[in-house]
Amino acid sequence: MLKIGFIGGGNMAAALIGGLAGKLTDGKNIHVVDLNPESLEKLNQRFGVTTALQVDEMLAKVDVIVLAVKPQQMRQVADSLKPFIGAQLVLSIAAGIRSADLSRWLGNHPAIVRSMPNTPALIGKGISGMVALDGVSAGQRAAADAILRAVGATVWLDSEDLIDPVTAVSGSGPAYVFYFMEAMQKAAVELGLSAEQGVELAKATFAGAVELAIRSPEPLSLLRERVTSKGGTTYAALTSMQGAGVAEHIVTAVKAAAARGKELGEEFGKD
Repeated sequence: MLKIGFIGGGNMAAALIGGLAGKLTDGKNIHVVDLNPESLEKLNQRFGVTTALQVDEMLAKVDVIVLAVKPQQMRQVADSLKPFIGAQLVLSIAAGIRSADLSRWLGNHPAIVRSMPNTPALIGKGISGMVALDGVSAGQRAAADAILRAVGATVWLDSEDLIDPVTAVSGSGPAYVFYFMEAMQKAAVELGLSAEQGVELAKATFAGAVELAIRSPEPLSLLRERVTSKGGTTYAALTSMQGAGVAEHIVTAVKAAAARGKELGEEFGKD
């Protein structure tokens, strides 16, 4: 069975381990390194994984090493990991760290997959954009896909340049949804509903609309039009949004997120 090492035992790592343990592999085949002993104890109790407080020789024996640490920590982690790197696949889920820089830090390691999951992975509803270096074998690519599919869907990209757009759309995307829901709740309160009623209505509306979009083969524009009767309440709301340039502002915001992702890659990869 697949042997997997995790460096980092935070929320995303825990979600992945929860999706993998007892399914893709046994918990005993998963080794987790983290500085927080309480996090390690919880993961050991829940999933039966082995643990360590620092990078150790166990990582030399795994098939895949998942890097689930903050981007600012990646260079230091790579330095500590380098002595244990052999033929393993390295799967990075850190934002802003380019594969070429990570490969260089690991002594020009060729087998790297870079991915960008999002927080709905915590409930098994995530989606991850993924791209592989040329040195990744077909088997390693399949392993990376299986690991991320444990917490949602995967989208493979032909170019790493597309990771920043994926980060902007789906990586940061849940925050946009929550922001819109907050605004709907605020409007509900200003119109006389309670905050509790407002958030309940907003959550159910988003959940239902998303499920409808997933199940329907029709384009989003047609689904929108079917809710919109000319001269009606929805028409009034959308006309107001169009007049305020809401769609254009959203596009501009997503592009700003993509630009920042590219900047981060350049900043983190300087040395």
